[in-house]
Amino acid sequence: MAATINQARSALSRMFNSERYSRFTLQSYEERDGGSHVEVKLSDDVDDHTPSEQAGQPGGSPSYRPRPQQNYRNVCYLALGTLFIFIIGYLIGYVSHRSPRQEPITCDSEQEVGVAEEAVVESSLSWNDITSLLAQRLTPDAFNSRLSDVEQPDHEAGSSGDGLLGNHVFDSFKSLEMEPWTDVHYVQLQTPNSEKPNRVLIGQEELCQPKGYLAYSATGKAQGKAVYGNYGRQEDLVLLQSLKVELNGTVILLRATGQISLAQQVANVAALGVSAVLIFLDPKDYKLQPSTELYGHVHLGSGDPYTPGFPSFNHTQFPPTQSSGLPTVLAQSITAATAAKILTRIGGPESPLSFKGELDNVKYTVGGASSDDVTVEVNSVLQDTEIHNVFGVIKGFTEPDRYVVLGAQRDAWGPGYAKATVGTTLLLELARAVSEMVHTDGFRPRRSLVFASLSAGEYGSVGATEWLEGYLSSLDRRAFTYISLDGVVTGHGDFKASASPLLYSLLESTMKEVKNPIGVGESGKSLYEKVSGVNFEEAVFEPMQMEDSAYPFLAFSGIPSLSFRFISQGSEAYPYYGTSLDNKDHLGYATAHRLSSLATGAGLVAGQLALRLVHDHVLRLDVQRYKNVLRQSVVKINQRLKQATRDGSAEGLSARWLVMALGSYSRAAADLNTDLLNTDLTDTLACHDINDRIMRVEHNLLSPYVSPKEVPFRHLLYGCGSHTLAALLEGEDREALRTQLALATWTLQGCANALSGDIWDIDNQI
Repeated sequence: MAATINQARSALSRMFNSERYSRFTLQSYEERDGGSHVEVKLSDDVDDHTPSEQAGQPGGSPSYRPRPQQNYRNVCYLALGTLFIFIIGYLIGYVSHRSPRQEPITCDSEQEVGVAEEAVVESSLSWNDITSLLAQRLTPDAFNSRLSDVEQPDHEAGSSGDGLLGNHVFDSFKSLEMEPWTDVHYVQLQTPNSEKPNRVLIGQEELCQPKGYLAYSATGKAQGKAVYGNYGRQEDLVLLQSLKVELNGTVILLRATGQISLAQQVANVAALGVSAVLIFLDPKDYKLQPSTELYGHVHLGSGDPYTPGFPSFNHTQFPPTQSSGLPTVLAQSITAATAAKILTRIGGPESPLSFKGELDNVKYTVGGASSDDVTVEVNSVLQDTEIHNVFGVIKGFTEPDRYVVLGAQRDAWGPGYAKATVGTTLLLELARAVSEMVHTDGFRPRRSLVFASLSAGEYGSVGATEWLEGYLSSLDRRAFTYISLDGVVTGHGDFKASASPLLYSLLESTMKEVKNPIGVGESGKSLYEKVSGVNFEEAVFEPMQMEDSAYPFLAFSGIPSLSFRFISQGSEAYPYYGTSLDNKDHLGYATAHRLSSLATGAGLVAGQLALRLVHDHVLRLDVQRYKNVLRQSVVKINQRLKQATRDGSAEGLSARWLVMALGSYSRAAADLNTDLLNTDLTDTLACHDINDRIMRVEHNLLSPYVSPKEVPFRHLLYGCGSHTLAALLEGEDREALRTQLALATWTLQGCANALSGDIWDIDNQI
């Protein structure tokens, strides 16, 4: 082998020492010191002379020379030697790095299928496939079957019936492999005193010991002249004062209404100095028996009012505080029969026509002239109550840490069929349908779906609010939509919704895909065609009220939220809410005995909303729709300040910077749409960035300048307090308005900045 290597080395030496020919000309000449030197000249790329002329030039050297004969034997030796060295090196490397042989890992056929399914992240199902599968699995027959399992005669918050129903929900989620868990809270709920009932007297005569009550009323005894204030709305009270009716220290009677909540009614009259409030169901608004009892709450807020801003966990060190929304006056519900006894004896001037009800033999005077005072005793007590919220999850395959929440209230005063039973049934049916689509039909949601069964909703969304307070730091960055299933069916002729503007477009497109379950003989029409009218927004959307179970998700947590309901045409509210008459028979009558088909339609609306949000690469939350809603409020504020400046009451105040903040939001929304058009939807990171910007909008409309403890509903548009845009239309104090205007401006500008994305993309024109 050594001889062969030497021969190869010799051949290499002779090759590299021989002359080399190329476009270079090599010339040798003797240096002055006798040494040799090689001069290298780069030939021209383009030469004006032909080769024959160059050869004939004296002293010229030719650019090309004949190729000399090669020593082919040396080349052969070189090739053989190189090949031999390579083979020896390969054998040495193989021997030194060879791994011991391992037995192959075998999988049975089921394991192989499981691995293959895990590897498929993107669903191969089209959107039409998904909606068809949901419609196949969510049927009236399935709803009726589930309904019989859920209905309970008594499931008041914290009761044994509530606990049994909660366990049923937990077991249902567990059977669907939804990894259920329970969130336990210890809250204070006000209930009647079994030893000392509430009472209403006129003079020395006891009129009643009502079974119904209004939770979170002040307690004690109050006495005063009785007056009548219609619904207790602001316009009613202004009209009452114009009749020179003294309200301070009186006991005021009010008709319940679907226009404002019981809590707002009490707050309105309490501000005028009344000592007690009695609320009844007038036959003009509620076609019920005169003896029907009314239940409700009067906390102007949500959650446990004795732990405002704090979660009611057992280990929490509670500060000695209470919600500012608790009433300072006594509030009690009475029957229509009891109200008639009082109203016939209060005297005073005749009431305006708008105050007239339909109680038998009652003239509806405004009162204040009776010789007998009315006495109200409220002896309700606070009970420390353990409540359970129950959850299940269907995890996403791409972004499992982002989720839609579908929620339903589980508790009720009495049967609570429309209030809680239908919603809980739909929650379980949707969970089953989607779970089967994932496990059986190959549906692969990108994001997760959380199903929530919430307790103590009758007391003002207590269970929901305590959950939000306990996990706010996690939910506001991960939960991007809340869909309420409470009260989704109360009638059969119309459809109404309350929502964040981010969800307007999605609800509109969903209603175009869902078949109309309302009309008889209108098969083939979509729900949108049935209810949209000339203007979809005006026909369908209503402002979200504080008693709406979706409200704390939107106004407290900054999560885009939506509630909707099938209602009877021309009705403002379901007449049986808050009574023991909210049962299967009355709901069947209100829905023309088509409860199952209407509930299935409601399930399809909620289901398709949720599935669209977890299926698409980019969230279907329309930031442009918020621009229109914000503009309406800003225009009104600008007009108001201009008028106040002309009057001299707001000199120096201008909406200029607020208008500029609105412009920043508009440009940020337009930029987002441009970025979306230029984004590759198969690029997960790019879509994640777009979705991040969209998710920041609602959260950044929560004012950072007020305390969640003092002002829990911090939303700039839908909140409650001096920080809102609505407050800028009502305030009179010039310096207070200046501060409110500045804080509102920077809240809106902060939202625009968050929507813009990275810090270097922010519009700094303000």
